[in-house]
Amino acid sequence: MTDFQIGVIALVVLMILILLGMRIAYAVTIVGAVGIIAVKGWGPGTALLGTIPSSVVGTYSYSAIPLFILMGYLTYYSGIADDLFDTARVWVQHVHGGLPIATVLASAGFATVSGSSSAATSVLGKMAIPRMLDSGVDKKLAAGTVAMGGCIAALIPPSTIMIIYGIITEQSIGAMLIAGIVPGILTVVLYIIMIYIRTRLNPALAPITEKVSWMERFKSLKNIYGVIILFVLIMGGMYFGVFTPTEAAGIGAGGALLLGLVLRRLNFEKIRISAMEAIKTSAMVFAIMVGISMLIRFLAQTGLTQFISGFITDLPVPPMMILVFMLIVYLILGMFMDAVSMMMITLPIFFPIILSLGFHPIWFGIIVVKMAEIGLVSPPVGLNCFIVKSVAPKIPLGKVFWGVVPFIFVEFLVVIILILFPQLVTFLPDLMM
Repeated sequence: MTDFQIGVIALVVLMILILLGMRIAYAVTIVGAVGIIAVKGWGPGTALLGTIPSSVVGTYSYSAIPLFILMGYLTYYSGIADDLFDTARVWVQHVHGGLPIATVLASAGFATVSGSSSAATSVLGKMAIPRMLDSGVDKKLAAGTVAMGGCIAALIPPSTIMIIYGIITEQSIGAMLIAGIVPGILTVVLYIIMIYIRTRLNPALAPITEKVSWMERFKSLKNIYGVIILFVLIMGGMYFGVFTPTEAAGIGAGGALLLGLVLRRLNFEKIRISAMEAIKTSAMVFAIMVGISMLIRFLAQTGLTQFISGFITDLPVPPMMILVFMLIVYLILGMFMDAVSMMMITLPIFFPIILSLGFHPIWFGIIVVKMAEIGLVSPPVGLNCFIVKSVAPKIPLGKVFWGVVPFIFVEFLVVIILILFPQLVTFLPDLMM
């Protein structure tokens, strides 16, 4: 049996294991490890396998991942999301769709200090959904706003998903994070416009609440100065080259800790819990990365990735059709697996094709993240929808899924805009060069 044939069989086995429900980290590790031994032999194979975990976990640039995750948990336990929601509510609660719009704005604000979609969805669900329901907001609109609002954390920096994309594709992590700013703002603006139009046409979806004085509005801003300063410090430092993404992650984690202590909302127990949660989440991410590294080494040995890349690149079709095919693949995979696993499995094959077709690698990364956002709310898995259901058990799961449908249409619109106008993604990173 040739190495190529072993690679084909391995991919089939991998798909079977995933469909049977095995965790992605276990599936890719088993297939990758067995495949390497099958191709290289027991001695050389086990020797190579022994070096992969340490090479992944011991890479300096990868330390940005646990540090940004820690920053997210520290801000979560500091109650910063409550401040963001209260401030946004004071400013917009008197307009059509005021509370859902405030939830979107709070989601965007929390995303600037948390790179985890699941954490953002959980904290915003616990905080915003009861207030929206008490004010008469439609259950589907309330649930859909929180589920999709949490997805914003995948795009607005600092985003763990974008850091992992930069690591896998060997692109600048700083440029990748900066590239998410404009698409993130565009997504938030279109969410708000959609909510406003729907509630303007049907005011019963979200009743208007009492208008707050300008004095109260400006007074509410004092609660979010810390978040603004922390975000500007991290992004500004990376953009102007003052420090690397890894250093920015350390400053972000330290800044979040300092902010929580200054606000007197963090004690030893909350800090300990934040650290433990960050360790657990980071361990899960690194377990997947180690397994994927084994799989990538194995597939490279078989020549399968080169064959697939060459075959697709040589197809007599326009490059845009190949891109659309890739997006369809991401849409399907997103229904069954998390964003990190989806990227790690596909990028070793898709990324060389993207480069050969002349697409901008950073731009493609943002498009992939947008597809990952859609996957986070797509049935049957739809992780964010299940999180909303867990924090708001009175809302049926079916209503949660129906609630995200209008937002998914907005997501597709954003993807189309970014494809038609790639400069929206690339102009900020290009200025860094």
